[in-house]
Amino acid sequence: MDKIGDIEIRVNGKSGNQDLIPDNYDIKQIAAILKNVEDLLFPANKKNRPLVSYNIEEGSVRHIFKTSVQTVIGFSALLGQVQSNNSIDFLDLKTARALENIQHLSREKNYEFQIKTSLKDDYELVINPNTQFERVENIWVDAELYFYGSIKDAGGKSKVNIHIDTSDYGYVTIETDESFLKGHEENLLYKKYGVRAKGKQNIETGEIDTKSLKLIELIDYSPKFDSGYLNSLIKKAKKNWNNINPDDWLMNLRGGYEA
Repeated sequence: MDKIGDIEIRVNGKSGNQDLIPDNYDIKQIAAILKNVEDLLFPANKKNRPLVSYNIEEGSVRHIFKTSVQTVIGFSALLGQVQSNNSIDFLDLKTARALENIQHLSREKNYEFQIKTSLKDDYELVINPNTQFERVENIWVDAELYFYGSIKDAGGKSKVNIHIDTSDYGYVTIETDESFLKGHEENLLYKKYGVRAKGKQNIETGEIDTKSLKLIELIDYSPKFDSGYLNSLIKKAKKNWNNINPDDWLMNLRGGYEA
Protein backbone atom coordinates (compact mmCIF):
# COMPACT_ATOMS: atom_id res chain seq x y z
CA MET A 1 0.00 0.00 0.00
CA ASP A 2 1.26 3.49 -0.83
CA LYS A 3 2.46 5.66 2.05
CA ILE A 4 -0.10 8.28 3.09
CA GLY A 5 0.37 11.90 4.13
CA ASP A 6 -1.93 14.69 5.30
CA ILE A 7 -2.83 18.10 3.96
CA GLU A 8 -4.60 20.46 6.35
CA ILE A 9 -6.58 23.61 5.59
CA ARG A 10 -7.54 25.30 8.84
CA VAL A 11 -10.22 28.00 8.82
CA ASN A 12 -10.35 30.70 11.52
CA GLY A 13 -13.25 33.11 11.68
CA LYS A 14 -16.71 33.79 13.04
CA SER A 15 -20.19 32.43 12.46
CA GLY A 16 -22.28 35.34 13.68
CA ASN A 17 -20.84 36.12 17.12
CA GLN A 18 -19.42 32.64 17.66
CA ASP A 19 -15.99 31.31 16.78
CA LEU A 20 -16.01 28.84 13.92
CA ILE A 21 -16.32 25.17 14.82
CA PRO A 22 -17.54 22.26 12.66
CA ASP A 23 -21.06 22.51 14.19
CA ASN A 24 -21.62 26.09 12.93
CA TYR A 25 -19.67 25.79 9.68
CA ASP A 26 -22.12 25.79 6.77
CA ILE A 27 -22.08 23.03 4.16
CA LYS A 28 -21.67 25.67 1.42
CA GLN A 29 -18.29 26.60 2.88
CA ILE A 30 -17.25 22.94 2.96
CA ALA A 31 -18.28 22.59 -0.70
CA ALA A 32 -16.29 25.71 -1.64
CA ILE A 33 -13.09 24.15 -0.24
CA LEU A 34 -13.73 20.69 -1.71
CA LYS A 35 -14.39 22.20 -5.14
CA ASN A 36 -10.90 23.75 -5.23
CA VAL A 37 -8.73 21.08 -3.58
CA GLU A 38 -8.61 18.74 -6.58
CA ASP A 39 -7.33 21.55 -8.82
CA LEU A 40 -4.78 22.50 -6.16
CA LEU A 41 -3.35 18.99 -6.05
CA PHE A 42 -3.93 17.73 -9.58
CA PRO A 43 -4.26 20.62 -12.06
CA ALA A 44 -3.37 18.54 -15.11
CA ASN A 45 -4.15 14.83 -14.90
CA LYS A 46 -7.12 13.83 -12.75
CA LYS A 47 -7.83 10.48 -14.39
CA ASN A 48 -4.90 8.62 -12.82
CA ARG A 49 -4.61 10.57 -9.60
CA PRO A 50 -4.29 8.77 -6.23
CA LEU A 51 -7.19 8.49 -3.81
CA VAL A 52 -7.94 11.55 -1.67
CA SER A 53 -10.01 11.03 1.50
CA TYR A 54 -11.52 13.79 3.64
CA ASN A 55 -12.44 14.56 7.24
CA ILE A 56 -13.46 17.69 9.12
CA GLU A 57 -12.12 18.20 12.65
CA GLU A 58 -12.22 20.72 15.49
CA GLY A 59 -9.58 23.35 16.14
CA SER A 60 -11.59 26.17 14.65
CA VAL A 61 -12.41 24.19 11.48
CA ARG A 62 -9.77 21.83 10.12
CA HIS A 63 -10.20 20.27 6.68
CA ILE A 64 -7.99 17.16 6.62
CA PHE A 65 -7.15 15.48 3.31
CA LYS A 66 -5.25 12.19 3.18
CA THR A 67 -3.50 11.15 -0.02
CA SER A 68 -0.24 9.68 -1.29
CA VAL A 69 2.90 11.03 0.37
CA GLN A 70 4.33 11.81 -3.08
CA THR A 71 1.42 14.19 -3.71
CA VAL A 72 1.92 15.72 -0.26
CA ILE A 73 5.64 16.30 -0.95
CA GLY A 74 4.87 18.10 -4.22
CA PHE A 75 2.13 20.20 -2.62
CA SER A 76 4.40 21.15 0.30
CA ALA A 77 7.01 22.41 -2.16
CA LEU A 78 4.34 24.41 -4.00
CA LEU A 79 3.15 26.05 -0.77
CA GLY A 80 6.69 27.06 0.10
CA GLN A 81 7.27 28.57 -3.32
CA VAL A 82 4.02 30.56 -3.22
CA GLN A 83 4.87 31.88 0.25
CA SER A 84 8.42 32.73 -0.81
CA ASN A 85 7.36 34.53 -4.01
CA ASN A 86 4.22 36.01 -2.45
CA SER A 87 2.66 35.41 -5.86
CA ILE A 88 0.63 32.82 -7.76
CA ASP A 89 1.44 34.04 -11.29
CA PHE A 90 4.01 31.26 -11.84
CA LEU A 91 1.52 28.46 -11.11
CA ASP A 92 -0.51 26.37 -13.54
CA LEU A 93 -3.77 28.13 -14.32
CA LYS A 94 -6.03 25.73 -12.39
CA THR A 95 -3.82 25.79 -9.30
CA ALA A 96 -3.60 29.59 -9.41
CA ARG A 97 -7.36 29.91 -9.82
CA ALA A 98 -8.00 27.56 -6.88
CA LEU A 99 -5.83 29.69 -4.56
CA GLU A 100 -7.44 32.82 -5.97
CA ASN A 101 -10.88 31.39 -5.13
CA ILE A 102 -9.76 30.78 -1.54
CA GLN A 103 -8.44 34.37 -1.40
CA HIS A 104 -11.83 35.69 -2.55
CA LEU A 105 -13.65 33.50 0.00
CA SER A 106 -11.37 34.85 2.71
CA ARG A 107 -12.39 38.42 1.92
CA GLU A 108 -16.07 37.56 1.50
CA LYS A 109 -16.35 35.77 4.87
CA ASN A 110 -13.49 37.46 6.74
CA TYR A 111 -11.83 34.06 7.21
CA GLU A 112 -8.18 33.21 7.60
CA PHE A 113 -7.03 30.00 5.88
CA GLN A 114 -3.90 28.30 7.19
CA ILE A 115 -2.54 25.57 4.94
CA LYS A 116 0.12 22.99 5.81
CA THR A 117 1.12 19.37 5.26
CA SER A 118 2.19 16.54 7.55
CA LEU A 119 5.78 17.21 6.44
CA LYS A 120 5.98 20.40 8.50
CA ASP A 121 4.58 21.52 11.86
CA ASP A 122 4.20 25.18 10.90
CA TYR A 123 1.54 26.52 8.56
CA GLU A 124 3.25 26.98 5.20
CA LEU A 125 0.76 29.34 3.57
CA VAL A 126 -1.65 31.78 5.22
CA ILE A 127 -4.44 33.43 3.23
CA ASN A 128 -6.47 36.18 4.89
CA PRO A 129 -8.36 39.33 3.78
CA ASN A 130 -5.08 41.29 3.71
CA THR A 131 -3.08 38.93 1.48
CA GLN A 132 -2.95 39.39 -2.29
CA PHE A 133 -2.88 35.92 -3.82
CA GLU A 134 -4.41 36.90 -7.15
CA ARG A 135 -3.18 36.66 -10.71
CA VAL A 136 -1.79 39.76 -12.41
CA GLU A 137 -4.44 40.61 -15.00
CA ASN A 138 -2.10 42.17 -17.56
CA ILE A 139 -0.39 38.85 -18.37
CA TRP A 140 -3.73 37.49 -19.67
CA VAL A 141 -4.83 38.88 -23.02
CA ASP A 142 -7.75 38.31 -25.38
CA ALA A 143 -6.84 35.79 -28.08
CA GLU A 144 -8.45 33.95 -30.97
CA LEU A 145 -7.97 30.20 -30.63
CA TYR A 146 -8.63 27.06 -32.63
CA PHE A 147 -9.53 23.60 -31.36
CA TYR A 148 -10.05 20.38 -33.30
CA GLY A 149 -11.86 17.31 -32.07
CA SER A 150 -15.15 15.51 -31.57
CA ILE A 151 -18.16 17.21 -29.99
CA LYS A 152 -19.36 15.06 -27.08
CA ASP A 153 -22.10 17.25 -25.64
CA ALA A 154 -24.03 20.41 -26.46
CA GLY A 155 -26.65 22.43 -24.61
CA GLY A 156 -27.29 23.43 -21.02
CA LYS A 157 -30.07 25.00 -18.99
CA SER A 158 -28.56 28.11 -17.38
CA LYS A 159 -25.34 28.28 -19.42
CA VAL A 160 -25.31 26.96 -22.99
CA ASN A 161 -22.06 25.42 -24.23
CA ILE A 162 -20.48 22.73 -26.34
CA HIS A 163 -17.95 20.16 -25.12
CA ILE A 164 -15.23 19.12 -27.55
CA ASP A 165 -12.77 16.30 -26.94
CA THR A 166 -9.37 17.35 -28.33
CA SER A 167 -6.03 15.56 -28.46
CA ASP A 168 -4.05 18.70 -27.55
CA TYR A 169 -6.14 20.18 -24.72
CA GLY A 170 -8.32 17.31 -23.51
CA TYR A 171 -12.01 17.89 -22.84
CA VAL A 172 -12.76 21.58 -23.51
CA THR A 173 -15.95 23.49 -22.69
CA ILE A 174 -16.80 26.43 -24.95
CA GLU A 175 -19.62 28.85 -24.19
CA THR A 176 -22.14 29.54 -26.94
CA ASP A 177 -25.81 30.55 -27.06
CA GLU A 178 -29.12 28.86 -27.62
CA SER A 179 -29.70 30.48 -31.02
CA PHE A 180 -26.50 28.92 -32.38
CA LEU A 181 -27.60 25.40 -31.45
CA LYS A 182 -31.12 25.99 -32.75
CA GLY A 183 -29.68 27.11 -36.07
CA HIS A 184 -28.00 23.74 -36.64
CA GLU A 185 -30.52 21.25 -37.94
CA GLU A 186 -28.00 18.41 -38.19
CA ASN A 187 -26.84 16.54 -35.10
CA LEU A 188 -23.47 17.91 -33.92
CA LEU A 189 -22.66 15.11 -31.51
CA TYR A 190 -19.79 12.67 -32.11
CA LYS A 191 -18.67 14.45 -35.27
CA LYS A 192 -15.28 16.07 -35.81
CA TYR A 193 -15.20 19.85 -36.06
CA GLY A 194 -12.81 22.73 -35.92
CA VAL A 195 -13.84 25.34 -33.36
CA ARG A 196 -12.84 28.99 -33.62
CA ALA A 197 -13.17 30.64 -30.21
CA LYS A 198 -12.08 33.67 -28.23
CA GLY A 199 -10.61 33.50 -24.76
CA LYS A 200 -7.78 34.51 -22.45
CA GLN A 201 -4.18 33.44 -23.08
CA ASN A 202 -1.10 33.98 -20.94
CA ILE A 203 1.37 36.14 -22.87
CA GLU A 204 4.33 34.66 -20.98
CA THR A 205 3.56 30.93 -21.08
CA GLY A 206 0.99 30.63 -23.88
CA GLU A 207 -1.36 28.83 -21.48
CA ILE A 208 -5.07 29.06 -22.31
CA ASP A 209 -7.73 29.89 -19.72
CA THR A 210 -10.25 27.23 -20.73
CA LYS A 211 -12.91 28.76 -18.45
CA SER A 212 -13.00 31.91 -20.61
CA LEU A 213 -13.70 30.34 -24.01
CA LYS A 214 -16.61 31.61 -26.14
CA LEU A 215 -17.58 30.28 -29.55
CA ILE A 216 -16.99 32.39 -32.67
CA GLU A 217 -17.43 29.81 -35.40
CA LEU A 218 -17.86 26.07 -35.91
CA ILE A 219 -15.85 24.76 -38.86
CA ASP A 220 -16.59 21.53 -40.70
CA TYR A 221 -13.42 19.55 -40.20
CA SER A 222 -11.99 17.59 -43.08
CA PRO A 223 -8.35 16.48 -43.36
CA LYS A 224 -8.60 16.79 -47.16
CA PHE A 225 -7.06 19.79 -48.90
CA ASP A 226 -9.70 22.48 -49.47
CA SER A 227 -8.41 25.03 -52.01
CA GLY A 228 -11.55 27.16 -51.72
CA TYR A 229 -11.16 27.57 -47.96
CA LEU A 230 -7.43 28.27 -48.33
CA ASN A 231 -8.10 30.96 -50.95
CA SER A 232 -10.67 32.61 -48.70
CA LEU A 233 -8.10 32.81 -45.88
CA ILE A 234 -5.51 34.27 -48.27
CA LYS A 235 -8.03 36.89 -49.40
CA LYS A 236 -8.70 37.88 -45.78
CA ALA A 237 -4.99 38.03 -44.98
CA LYS A 238 -4.21 40.31 -47.94
CA LYS A 239 -5.78 43.27 -46.12
CA ASN A 240 -3.21 42.95 -43.33
CA TRP A 241 -0.32 42.94 -45.84
CA ASN A 242 -1.34 45.99 -47.87
CA ASN A 243 1.18 48.32 -46.20
CA ILE A 244 4.02 45.77 -45.88
CA ASN A 245 6.92 45.67 -48.33
CA PRO A 246 7.71 41.96 -48.86
CA ASP A 247 11.42 42.61 -49.57
CA ASP A 248 11.83 44.57 -46.34
CA TRP A 249 9.91 41.93 -44.40
CA LEU A 250 12.12 39.12 -45.73
CA MET A 251 15.28 41.10 -45.01
CA ASN A 252 14.13 41.67 -41.42
CA LEU A 253 13.27 37.98 -41.04
CA ARG A 254 16.73 36.97 -42.26
CA GLY A 255 18.38 39.42 -39.90
CA GLY A 256 20.26 41.11 -42.73
CA TYR A 257 21.60 37.84 -44.15
CA GLU A 258 21.75 37.80 -47.95
CA ALA A 259 21.04 34.47 -49.63
